Amino acid sequence: LPSAAPKMTDLKMEVKDMTRIERIGAHSHIRGLGLNETLDARASSQGLVGQLQARKAAGVILQMIKSGKIAGRAILLAGQPGTGKTAIAMGMAQALGTDTPFTMLAASELFSMEMSKTEALTQAFRRSIGVRIKEEAEIIEGEVVEIQIERPTDGSANKTGKITMKTTDMEAVYDLGQKMIEAIGKEKITAGDVITIDKASGRITKLGRSFTRSHDYDAMGPMTRFVQCPEDELEKRKEVVHTVSLHEIDVINSRSHGFLALFAGDTGEIKPEIREQIDTKVSEWRSEGKADIVPGVLFIDEVHMLDIECFSFLNRALENDLSPILILATNRGITTIRGTNYKSPHGIPLDLLDRLLIIPTKPYSKKEIQQIITIRCEEEDVEITDKARDLLTKIGMSTSLRYAIHMITIANLVAMKRRASTVDVPDIKKVYDHFYDVKRSTQYLKEHNQDYMFSEDADEDEEEDTKMETESKRSRR
Repeated sequence: LPSAAPKMTDLKMEVKDMTRIERIGAHSHIRGLGLNETLDARASSQGLVGQLQARKAAGVILQMIKSGKIAGRAILLAGQPGTGKTAIAMGMAQALGTDTPFTMLAASELFSMEMSKTEALTQAFRRSIGVRIKEEAEIIEGEVVEIQIERPTDGSANKTGKITMKTTDMEAVYDLGQKMIEAIGKEKITAGDVITIDKASGRITKLGRSFTRSHDYDAMGPMTRFVQCPEDELEKRKEVVHTVSLHEIDVINSRSHGFLALFAGDTGEIKPEIREQIDTKVSEWRSEGKADIVPGVLFIDEVHMLDIECFSFLNRALENDLSPILILATNRGITTIRGTNYKSPHGIPLDLLDRLLIIPTKPYSKKEIQQIITIRCEEEDVEITDKARDLLTKIGMSTSLRYAIHMITIANLVAMKRRASTVDVPDIKKVYDHFYDVKRSTQYLKEHNQDYMFSEDADEDEEEDTKMETESKRSRR
C-alpha cells in the first residue's frame, strides 16, 4: 500500500525574514544637554537643537547638582507647546548619569494612583534622594593559576576542589566547596582570569583577563578585557559603595517582604513613623562617615495639573533638609489654579512661583526646525529628499513641530508601499491630505459644527426652534 504521508523531499519550508522592531520614543535621540567645557550650548549637539539660553541655564543647575551644593531648590521650565521643555529635562537626566537619582512623572499621574496625593508626592521625593552607603568587605583578589575539581568515584553529586591564585607578591591555594564550584562554572572562570571573591557571601566577580595571557588574544576575541595582575596580599579589605534611594529603604523596612515589594511595585502607603526612624538612622550614618546623601532630581511635567493641596505640600517639602532638586514644566499662560477660582501665571500659586528659578523656552526658528527634522529622520532610519525635508520644515512652521515629526514615519510607510526607499514630496502631500493638524481640524469643526452632537451651535438652534414652536402654539390659541 502506498504511504499517505508526504515525503520529506516534497515538504517545502517557507522562511520569512523577521524585521527587528525597535521602540523609538519622542526623545530617544537625546544624549545630553550639548554643552561645551564652559557650559555654552552648541547650536546642535547630543540631539538638542536651539534653546541656547535655556540649555546653558540648565547646564549651570546641572553643575551645581553634580557638586552637591544645592538641594531643596525648584526650577520651572516655561514655554509654548513644542519648545523642548521635556527634551531639556531628558538631556539633564542623560548628563547626570546613573549615579544621581532622577525621577520623572506627569502631574496627572498623582490622581490615578491608589494612594493619597501627598503620599504619592512623598514617595516621588524620596525616590529622588540617594544614599551612598560605604562598607568594608573582606575579599580575595588575584589571578587564577589553576583550578582542580575532583568528582567522587561513588557517583554522588558532591564535588570538591582547589583553586590556586596569585598576586605579584604571593601565591596561595584555597579549598572549594560545592557552591563555589557551581559559581566558578557559572562565571566560566579559567586559568588566567583575574577575579575577586567576597569572603562573606562567596560571590565571584570576573575583572578580566591577565596581561600575561595577552598572547591568547586571538582565541579570546576582541571583547576580552585585559587587566594587570593584582599586587600585595591576596586577602585584603576593600571599601564597597552602594547607592540606594530613601524610598527603597522605606519599602524594605515597612513590611516583612519589602525587598520583594520593590520588584512587584505594590509599595502601598508608608507610615510617617517608619520614615522618621530611617531619617534618624541615615543621619547617624552620615555623622559616622558611613553614608553620604546624594540629592537627585524630581521632574514633574504638566505641573499646572496639580491642585492647591499639592502646591501647598510642595511648599513645605522644599523646606525639608532631605529634599531633591525639583524641576517643573508647564505650557500654560495665566490660568486658573486647579481647586480654586483664582487665576495665576502658569496655574501655579504666587507663593510657590516666588521660590522658582524660571527658565523660559522660545519657539524654534525655521533653520532649527529643519535641523530637528533631520535628526529625527536619522533616529527613525528614514531616507528623505531635500525637497521633502524643506516641505516638512514649512509644515512645521505653519502648523506645529510635533505634527511635522509625526509625519516622518507615516510618510516612510507610504513610500515603502510604492516600493521607494526614499521619502519624497508626493509622500508628504499624501500624508498631509490624510491626517489633519489642529488648525485644519478646528476649521472643519467650525464649518460643520451643526452636524455634531452636543455642539453649542446645535443647542442654540434647538432652543430657537423650541421658542418658535411655543410662540406659534400661543398664537393659535
